[in-house]
Amino acid sequence: MCGIVGILGLGDVAPRLVDALKRLEYRGYDSAGVATLENGKLARRRAEGKLRNLEAALEKTPIGGTSGIGHTRWATHGGPSVMNAHPHLTGHVAVVHNGIIENYLALRDEIKAAGADILTETDTEVVAHLVNEQLASGLAPQEAVAAILPRLNGAFALAFLFDGAEDLMIGARKGSPLAIGHGDGELYFGSDAIALSPFTDRITYLEEGDWAVATRAGVTIYNESNEEVCRPESKSSVTSSLMDKGNYRHFMAKEMHEQPEVIGHTLSRYINPSARKAAIEGIDLVDFAGIQRIILSACGTGYLAALIGKYWFEKYARLPVEIDFASELRYREAPVSDKDFALFISQSGETADTLAALRYCKQEGARVGSIVNVPESTIARESDVFFQTMAGPEICVASTKAFTCQLAVLAALAVQAGRLRGVLNEEQEGALIDTLASVPGYAVQALKCESAIEPLAHKLSRATSALYLGRNTNFPLALEGALKLKELSYIHAEGYAAGELKHGPIALIDETMPVVVLAPYDGIFEKTVSNMQEVAARGGKIILITDQKGADASVDTEKDLIVLPDVPDFIAPIIYAIPVQLLAYHTAVFMGTDVDQPRNLAKSVTVE
Repeated sequence: MCGIVGILGLGDVAPRLVDALKRLEYRGYDSAGVATLENGKLARRRAEGKLRNLEAALEKTPIGGTSGIGHTRWATHGGPSVMNAHPHLTGHVAVVHNGIIENYLALRDEIKAAGADILTETDTEVVAHLVNEQLASGLAPQEAVAAILPRLNGAFALAFLFDGAEDLMIGARKGSPLAIGHGDGELYFGSDAIALSPFTDRITYLEEGDWAVATRAGVTIYNESNEEVCRPESKSSVTSSLMDKGNYRHFMAKEMHEQPEVIGHTLSRYINPSARKAAIEGIDLVDFAGIQRIILSACGTGYLAALIGKYWFEKYARLPVEIDFASELRYREAPVSDKDFALFISQSGETADTLAALRYCKQEGARVGSIVNVPESTIARESDVFFQTMAGPEICVASTKAFTCQLAVLAALAVQAGRLRGVLNEEQEGALIDTLASVPGYAVQALKCESAIEPLAHKLSRATSALYLGRNTNFPLALEGALKLKELSYIHAEGYAAGELKHGPIALIDETMPVVVLAPYDGIFEKTVSNMQEVAARGGKIILITDQKGADASVDTEKDLIVLPDVPDFIAPIIYAIPVQLLAYHTAVFMGTDVDQPRNLAKSVTVE
């Protein structure tokens, strides 16, 4: 959430700042602004709403300057408004901030008592006042920032610009990511490599507690103890071309249709189809034969991927799995030991709750691993072993291709764990690897059901609530389907284990209630169909997602059908995720909601 960009450039930076901010829209925001040094003096433009409003403000009243900072804000302290939008400008300093200053009330009271005029409802404004106080006392900008950083509790990424300092920008991070980009005679700050991709592929990531003093000639980095440190420069694989929707109406549509390719890329890192074996780099760092349990933890859709992973690890590796939301695990003081392997899932690798839970488990002695889409991220760097998904940048806030790539990694890990623990023999491993290798082909076939889904989405758009039902690994998919519908269309939806229907949710069934049933023709198909018949008997409107055998076996029940290919049970949750995504997408498109940036949501949740 929120996005930061800063440029020490060679030409006018305001248009470049806005272009960079557009690449951070996927993180979620409700206001935006830029500040530059125009003739050595701080100038600022801000706007509520989308970046087009900021562009209009700049077109009406342009600002020049070769140094500047920009920000997309997702409201936390204080509602979305021009007044609360960043950058905040006080006296001789402008600042942009991602995160939350937890002790801002005490700091605000202090600076108000000293005579400061507080203009906004934000926690960030106090940072600007604190730095300005230090400048007024005679300290240089670098000394002023060094003086106030220890006073800030909470999570923050900060970028500062100063009156009269055309060749200076200062950044700091604690709990929120901040990257430095190196150009030819230029220097950049950004929340991630995506924002900086049009400018450079040479990136340095600040580590926890670091702060950096940048000029066009280079950057000096200090750690939390104010000691000068060296941080490695890496070459980013992110390119600005990946930010294009191509021929698709939305990024979500593009990302759903990329799934066969990116799942294939991901699996190629973890399985050897010709040898019919799992081949996972770094697996020797996890003693699967010796550990007593796996702890799986994540947030949002990543948590639902973990739920499916639990079924796989317990079935194919006979490993007990405990699973929890990261936001709960981090606070409930769960017993963790060196006999545990704690595995965390995050698309961005920066999710605040997930990172805190990882650090807790590591502190308690567990070996920690992560499944992450961004190898340079904090979670990846702090893991003992990390498994990269090859989804590429996911711009739509609602996760699609990252989710199915996470499932691909979990499936491969479960197979290798089963082999290492002696649960699977060589032939059984080979059969499962053959099945995993077939996923991209099945995904291509699943995408062909889109034409059948569109008219069903039109019907679903008239509902005010919906239920999703599934058994076994289709139960977490029912939760995922309900989550996607809520995120994108704002229709209330709930997912349930189909066997729980009679234990409460059946009271909701009437002729206005759509019920989406996920039921491939497997060993428990008849059980799920019996639940579906209970829905039909009460007038519920059924959408059945199944295969041809399932469609033929349920001819006596009135329903709408989405028919998928006959998929092996092992990989069914990966393939059945696709129609669930398409159904939510087309419902939202028909209703006219903002598919790529749903209201109130942020892509990367870097605060609690």
